[in-house]
Amino acid sequence: MNSIKKGLGILWLILGPVITYFLIMGAIHNIDPDGKKDINNPVIWIIIITIFLPIAIGLMIFGWYALKGEYSQKTADQ
Repeated sequence: MNSIKKGLGILWLILGPVITYFLIMGAIHNIDPDGKKDINNPVIWIIIITIFLPIAIGLMIFGWYALKGEYSQKTADQ
């Protein structure tokens, strides 16, 4: 079980920057001053990035602790 936790820790460490990259690239791609839809408004993207960036950072922190073994099962001797 501990090896699964460490493996998922690596996954979460990779997933955090990937999510951040796609958020920023989505904002760059969709912001258009001539666009009439809500998705083209930069304020909407600032709000989206402000909400999801701490979640991505939290995933990376959680992954780091899982990789270090902080969530490992302790034996009765410890």
